[in-house]
Amino acid sequence: MARPQKVSPERIIAAAAVEFALRGYSGARVDGIARRARVNKAMLYYHFGSKQAIYQALLRSVFTSVAERLRAIASSGTSPTEMLNRAVGALAEFTGEHPHFPAIMLREVAGGGTHLDRETLAALTAVPKAFSAIVLQGVQAGVFRPMHPVAAYFTMIAPIVFYMAAAPIRKELAEARLLDIAALSPDTFVAHVQDTMRRAFSSDPARQRRSKP
Repeated sequence: MARPQKVSPERIIAAAAVEFALRGYSGARVDGIARRARVNKAMLYYHFGSKQAIYQALLRSVFTSVAERLRAIASSGTSPTEMLNRAVGALAEFTGEHPHFPAIMLREVAGGGTHLDRETLAALTAVPKAFSAIVLQGVQAGVFRPMHPVAAYFTMIAPIVFYMAAAPIRKELAEARLLDIAALSPDTFVAHVQDTMRRAFSSDPARQRRSKP
């Protein structure tokens, strides 16, 4: 007698990330997720119940993981500037570990967040809240200028997500020699964002003047 098929929810979520990134929510199919996860549809529905439930579980998992990394940095006791550097690096590292996530987020933003239920939105807001804790520490210490912490979050996250989501386009541009980006590695880009954020957030007017062309 054949043993029942066993699969972890994490494997289904990983397969779903690929399907949703390539096809979007509307174009993704449960059959496609099941094939990528190498499970039958019955097992998939056993764990999640619906395509929407899989999608929301994927997003909640990602947001929760990112928020945990940022909260750990915010409570590390290092200087605000070092925390800012580490936060930028952690977000870039996470998107590198989950290369399908930037495309999913850009699709969701373009669609107006129609698939984000209250629980998923709560998980999402944990990310800017965690980053805000870093910003507020810097402001209170006088290292960062006064600013809205959520505005600071969007200033930082947007270039990282867009750069990572554009990886296939960057590859095409480089191979076709249409744009000289050979030296623009992910590490170089992250260092650029870290430097830009340090200058933008700094409370030192002289440093801000020196950063202008």
